[in-house]
Amino acid sequence: MEHTLTQVKNYADLTPAELRALVDPMRLPRHMAIIMDGNGRWAARRGLPRIAGHRKGMEVVREVVTACSRLHVPALTLYAFSTENWKRPPLEVSVLMSLLTLYLRQELSLMKRDNIRFSTIGRVEDLPPEARAWIERAKAETAGNTGMVLDLALSYGGRWEIIDAVKKIAADMKAGNIEPDALDEKIFSGYLDTRYMPELDLVIRTSGEQRISNFLLWQTAYAELYFTEALWPDFTERDLLVAILDYQGRQRRFGKTSEQLGS
Repeated sequence: MEHTLTQVKNYADLTPAELRALVDPMRLPRHMAIIMDGNGRWAARRGLPRIAGHRKGMEVVREVVTACSRLHVPALTLYAFSTENWKRPPLEVSVLMSLLTLYLRQELSLMKRDNIRFSTIGRVEDLPPEARAWIERAKAETAGNTGMVLDLALSYGGRWEIIDAVKKIAADMKAGNIEPDALDEKIFSGYLDTRYMPELDLVIRTSGEQRISNFLLWQTAYAELYFTEALWPDFTERDLLVAILDYQGRQRRFGKTSEQLGS
């Protein structure tokens, strides 16, 4: 049976292939971001150590990145490690850094195969040397790729990003490179870590939590927010497709009325 988005009220009985057929390729999010939450709870519910949840979560990253790339989503940012995550037990932080390195070692060939360009935002200089080395290698070896941009937010905090941008702007004003009256949203955005990324259209958060946790604070101003009860290790391509279909079913008014948009 052929389905259309307006006909489908419940996606539960549809296969991923049927869901993909409903996605409008002309209305994909230009930039999608995911807060990957719930690894620890996933492990705890199974009587497993937290590391088991992080390992399973890393497998889900591959599935989601591959699905987004095949859909031709222009840009995907994953909240991999926040500035607040440094407060976790040292052993867990060490494991997370090791998993980051392992992920890059395993996935670099797939990024090259799928024409994905790898990038990062955040204080990468805070990461251990081996992780930084693999980050630089992945960036260098995918720099010429022209497909989806995969952005990992590492040692990232939205408030810090804004403060850092303000400091850079203040320095440029002091040097006479910017006139205060010339500062606008476009110029300000050019000082953010995401300056090379398209406008953020969709933010997905897993695990049932309904907050953005200091993630892309400036960029989220007009983004659509989607929350799912699925813990990140349980998040599948189906969940991703449902989130995109939900996004495509919304009317984005940007301050205008429905009548102004002709609907």
